[in-house]
Amino acid sequence: MKHAVGIATSFQEKMTTIDFMKEAIKEAKKAERIGDVPVGCVVVIDDEIIARAHNLRHNRKNSLDHAEMIAIGRACRKLNRWILDDATLYITLEPCLMCSGAILQARVRKIVYGCPEPKFGCSESIMHVFQDYPFNHHVEVEKGVCAEEIESMMKNFFKKLRQKSKKLV
Repeated sequence: MKHAVGIATSFQEKMTTIDFMKEAIKEAKKAERIGDVPVGCVVVIDDEIIARAHNLRHNRKNSLDHAEMIAIGRACRKLNRWILDDATLYITLEPCLMCSGAILQARVRKIVYGCPEPKFGCSESIMHVFQDYPFNHHVEVEKGVCAEEIESMMKNFFKKLRQKSKKLV
């Protein structure tokens, strides 16, 4: 059995949903370190992390550089295919409409995310894109994994950002 890169398990233990979300959180912390919104994503197939990414919008000055978009692109390149119907995405934050569209287009089997995104989230917050629309593909959704840790990380990031902007005024 293959395991996620950089994760050592004893007795060939299978990684859990929480383990994979912790890997997404590691990615989110990379984004935070470079001043970007701390969102991370890992793409998992057969209990192996195929691709990982974090937000790079502010860093690259590109509105398309969300963690999910980058991770899906990396997975497609690595696997040399655009259909990811055997993949689960672990995302720290509820996906926006753009990322939800990419998830649908890639035929992702399942998404697991940590906490809702009240301003742009399209799985539960603003709309229920995976449930309320008759797309030819259905995405399974699991939410709330490591929600408290992720919510705390997000609140701290935006609190620091507000403090920093006050100092500049």
